[in-house]
Amino acid sequence: MFWTIPTIMTWTRIVAIPLIVGVFYLPLPPATCNLIATVMFVLFAATDWLDGYLARRLNQTSSFGAFLDPVADKFLVCASLLVLVHLNRADVFVALIIIGREIAISALREWMAQIGASKSVAVHMIGKLKTTVQMVAIPFLLYDGRVFGVVDTGAWGAWLIWLAAVLTVWSMVYYLRKAIPEIRARAR
Repeated sequence: MFWTIPTIMTWTRIVAIPLIVGVFYLPLPPATCNLIATVMFVLFAATDWLDGYLARRLNQTSSFGAFLDPVADKFLVCASLLVLVHLNRADVFVALIIIGREIAISALREWMAQIGASKSVAVHMIGKLKTTVQMVAIPFLLYDGRVFGVVDTGAWGAWLIWLAAVLTVWSMVYYLRKAIPEIRARAR
């Protein structure tokens, strides 16, 4: 199941990372780099929904795809956050919160799977909401301009990325509270 259509789409999110980062090193006007990076991020982020839909529709779901999909998402988000910190469009504290949570919850999920308690840390609506807010904030911050001469994407993106950080902490607390009974039971 390495080369099904859905899995190839997931791989494109990983391949997209150096492309999105590389755009900012091109000898182009900053506004052009911003637009290209934003369009690329939105297109590649959209493959997250599309690959899952196609996997179910084409009956090409696999454990490898289920593993690779969240890894690709986390790579794309973390790389984009690092670019935004480098461009001074996101606070390093926000990036640390979001990236730290991704590492902690991924490790927690792996450990819970090893002890047979993965259902206690299954994806919850708060995690989905956090992801949605991130996926809106990041392209706003990548674009960092005005849309229709009215919407300041930099300002909106800054508010949204802080909201994503708050939701990140909230979701981490939620998952840890769900896991604590299992952790305590196994720690004896």
